[in-house]
Amino acid sequence: MKRRVVITGMGWVTPLGHDIDAVWRRLLNGESGVAQTSIFDARTFPTRFAAEVKDFDFARALGPNADPHRHVSRQAAFALGAAQQAWSGAKLDKTADLDRTQVGIYLGGGEGPLDFENFARAAIGGWDSERATLDARRWAPVAYESLNSMVELEQDPNMAASHMACLFGVEGPNLNTLTACAASTQAMGEATQLIKRGDANVMISGGCHSMIHPLGVTGFNRLTALSTRNDDPTGASRPFDRTRDGFVLGEGAGMLILEEFEHARRRGAPILAEVTGFGSTADAFRITDIHDTGRGAIAAMRGALAEAGRKPEDIHYISAHGTGTSENDNIETLAIRSVFGDAARKVPVSSIKSMMGHLIAAAGAVELITCLLAIRDGMLPPTINYKNPDPNCDLDYIPNQARPAKVDVCLSNSFGFGGQNDTLIIERVRDM
Repeated sequence: MKRRVVITGMGWVTPLGHDIDAVWRRLLNGESGVAQTSIFDARTFPTRFAAEVKDFDFARALGPNADPHRHVSRQAAFALGAAQQAWSGAKLDKTADLDRTQVGIYLGGGEGPLDFENFARAAIGGWDSERATLDARRWAPVAYESLNSMVELEQDPNMAASHMACLFGVEGPNLNTLTACAASTQAMGEATQLIKRGDANVMISGGCHSMIHPLGVTGFNRLTALSTRNDDPTGASRPFDRTRDGFVLGEGAGMLILEEFEHARRRGAPILAEVTGFGSTADAFRITDIHDTGRGAIAAMRGALAEAGRKPEDIHYISAHGTGTSENDNIETLAIRSVFGDAARKVPVSSIKSMMGHLIAAAGAVELITCLLAIRDGMLPPTINYKNPDPNCDLDYIPNQARPAKVDVCLSNSFGFGGQNDTLIIERVRDM
């Protein structure tokens, strides 16, 4: 008998807050989480704003369980906070006979930041000005004394998943993928496959990332990927708008509990939706450019539809990758038109990156949570800052105002640098 996979818990830590319903209300109200950068002094950077997580109290989020994890990186702290919400929401903390060897973790977790200040201090101490190069013999003793070993350890992308395993005492498969902006969608899709083939009954899955630091911002600025609309931070992220000039860097975490359907039903878990389709492809093109035909995105969406046994006209909402870069928005629109045909202009599409910024590895998980909430409440989040239609982007992007709608089936896209394309389909469960 085919094993079905449902979602029984959700949690997030985002630039708009940390509570599911409070953040959802802000999204439906079209509020922005973008502001001037405060994590570091960005006054001399081409982009001086970001979508930062504010007022997150790690100790409060984890309670008495926080202390063993006090050295975690910023994004791992977000991940643990979001996972605690999802775990409790799924009533796993109330399940006395849970077989933890059958509970696993699959994250799209980003790399942690370097120990910037101490690394720079060591580099200055080891710089050979005459040869204009780093003298490793001079650098090593300064670095050995000054670099923080825990920060070095916690920068590894798998650390959030490792801390999570300890937090919940789960002993099943423990994996992490870092396929850029597609990471958490890929993680959730592959976690679903693990359950379907019987390798686990429950998977904690999602993503976390924080790249709001000098190297992260510099790198994206050098790629000309970030908006530089410094005079209008809240209006800077404008997916599908003709005047868009790049994405806004965000941070945060989104976590879901994926569970085998009968396992969830036996323990009386809240069943939020079913994961029915997953498609994953590579462009096999350029590292930072999408193939101009959208072939990878098209194949990922078609793969998800095929696995779900759905036709394009069955989809009630598309959560777009929608970064606000000229190339991404044009080609995603082209791909949707190619897959959906005549239905393309009838299905509502929106990008919450207009409000949240781009959470990089965490983006797909946070966006899938909004699909769950759209199914729950029959409301679609808007694409804000949409004022100037682009003739190349001619779909229904739910401009500026949330919208009530019948929502039973949602499709969510995530595309990443390197040419990674991942699509998930979730549906309302009726046969409970």
